[in-house]
Amino acid sequence: MRKLFIITGKFIGGIIDYFYPPFEKFFSLQFFRYGVSGVANVVFDWVLYFVTYNFVIQKQLVHLGFVTLSPHIASLLVTFPITLFTGFLLQKYVTFTDSKVRGVDQLMRYMSVVGANLLINYFGLKLFVDVLRFYPTPSKMIITVVTAIISYVLQKKFTFRIKDEPEQE
Repeated sequence: MRKLFIITGKFIGGIIDYFYPPFEKFFSLQFFRYGVSGVANVVFDWVLYFVTYNFVIQKQLVHLGFVTLSPHIASLLVTFPITLFTGFLLQKYVTFTDSKVRGVDQLMRYMSVVGANLLINYFGLKLFVDVLRFYPTPSKMIITVVTAIISYVLQKKFTFRIKDEPEQE
């Protein structure tokens, strides 16, 4: 399975790299790959969230017996694990391919960064939708911009960092 991810990552990276030359004066290749693969995952997240909110959850409260979830939070909880997985694979096999950090450590670090982003999403949706009465999908989009900035810095410096010497634990 890992070999399939590597091949697919190289294929996707090659497609992204094809569009890189006009941007090379402005961005490093790694930043460009991060941006393109990140935007692709974000668009996937938005579409998945929209479909889940409107057609799966159908804008209804979700009663789990011990707790009732609002439709926008239930939609977040459905889409989150899917985009966590696709985002990790894109970052590992397309963007940060030179990182020597062990895969399992990358995954744990990635999950901790995404966990922080999940909290930002949760409280952000609560603020925008429940307090400020904004629409759920545009609220999710605004919050995504905030988490994207935070994520890039943390993924580059923490999750997939590159060091010349072996990592000390």
